[in-house]
Amino acid sequence: MSFRKKILFISGPTSSGKSSLAMRLATQINGEIINADSMQVYKDLRIITARPSIKDHRKIKHHLYGHKLGSKRYNVYDWCNECSQKLNTIVKESKVPIVVGGTGLYFSTLINGIANIPNIPEEFKIESNQQLVKYGWKDFYNKVKKIDKKSCVKINNNDSQRLKHIWEVVKYTNIPLSSWQENSIYNFIKNYKYKLILLLPNREELYKKCNNRFKNMIENGAVEEVENLKSKNYDDSLPIMKAHGVPEIIKYISGKISLEDATLRTQQATRNYIKRQFTWWNGSKIKANQVFYDFPSNIQTDKIKI
Repeated sequence: MSFRKKILFISGPTSSGKSSLAMRLATQINGEIINADSMQVYKDLRIITARPSIKDHRKIKHHLYGHKLGSKRYNVYDWCNECSQKLNTIVKESKVPIVVGGTGLYFSTLINGIANIPNIPEEFKIESNQQLVKYGWKDFYNKVKKIDKKSCVKINNNDSQRLKHIWEVVKYTNIPLSSWQENSIYNFIKNYKYKLILLLPNREELYKKCNNRFKNMIENGAVEEVENLKSKNYDDSLPIMKAHGVPEIIKYISGKISLEDATLRTQQATRNYIKRQFTWWNGSKIKANQVFYDFPSNIQTDKIKI
């Protein structure tokens, strides 16, 4: 089968082994890897976001990893634009693009398109965060629901990022997000075919892996990495400041909690995130071509249909 104008997607929850599977497949099908993880785009954090190693980069060409400063807001629209450009470049070089990551929204937006909404100015993003902090999730949700009910009923409980975005769009454009979505959709990959591989290993085993992974991060310099991030005095509302482990380690650095407590809190936050990832994929309208309920180390690549 020809790989011309074809994309291979690999997704699944945190610690499921997506990157290792991508590396194995890339060597077999002449592929290049594109990041689809919303935190691995930031240059400031390598250890705590589990970015691929320098050795992996030397072996297989990687794209959209660590290419943005944490001082910048980076959203799904930014990623889709950059990803579509990389797809075109890789295909022109007769390589296979392999898009890898756990941010389901990136995949759904790239595949289904996005409302062609104007860029939201920074001051509206800061104000939306202030509103959320001031009123709390429940009251802020009710306030936003009054101005865009259609959008609010579509989001999951505690999805603060999407809730703030709904508020920002209405306040900046005076048009509800739901109206933008109904009337102006921009497509990114309409000329491509794709295959989606989804990894959904045993959840309890995933929890153990993510617990051990964060311990390894601590041993390999995660605290020092967050100390360096903290010294840059970024606004707390920036996405990078919400990466798993960052708020907890900052509390440890500030003397508010112990390192053990920071570790336990991060492990719990990551487990909660894994639950949400399972829920997202189970309810997603994007259907995987193949689903594996095991870790890649136990999967023979000849069983994967490309």
